[in-house]
Amino acid sequence: MIFLRHHFDEGLKMEYLTVKDPVILWNNLKDRYDHLKMVILPHARYDWTHLRLQDFKSICEYNSAMIRIISQLKLCGDNITNHDMLEKTFTTFHASNILLQQQYREMRFKKYSELISHLPVAEQHNGLLIKNHESRPTGSCPFPEVNETNFYQTKRGKGCGPSRGHGHGWGRKSNHGNNNSPKNPPNHQQWKRKE
Repeated sequence: MIFLRHHFDEGLKMEYLTVKDPVILWNNLKDRYDHLKMVILPHARYDWTHLRLQDFKSICEYNSAMIRIISQLKLCGDNITNHDMLEKTFTTFHASNILLQQQYREMRFKKYSELISHLPVAEQHNGLLIKNHESRPTGSCPFPEVNETNFYQTKRGKGCGPSRGHGHGWGRKSNHGNNNSPKNPPNHQQWKRKE
């Protein structure tokens, strides 16, 4: 009685509070709820008929729906075998996964639990491949990474960048002896000669 009452809804606890015999309590509950199987069974059979792997976003969601439907069917007396569960899964793969479905068939699983332990791994690998493809489509080249340290080291060898001990600054060249340069205007004597 303690075990039965522990799993009761609060309303049921109050309703059957005066019943002391567990056999009477069990029979009362059976009379009250046994007809619900006839309500659950058609709905569970409909769900089983229309259950398709391709309709779910993940293997986990599909597996949860599968277990829920099978539990309802078993409650109503319908027995679903491992073969039925495997066939339901294989025949409802998405059309883009036909090769994967054939590979799993060739592995000859005996239990649905064995198949369902392999599918999430394949799902993760497929997701990773899709992400890699979307980040850089086939045939495109990756952008080169710019490394500032590398940049200055390669330029330094070609005469650019800071060089010490040569009298030059950052890329400026000396204009000694070049009187036509706008930065070195003609001196005073040159002006006199033109006059």
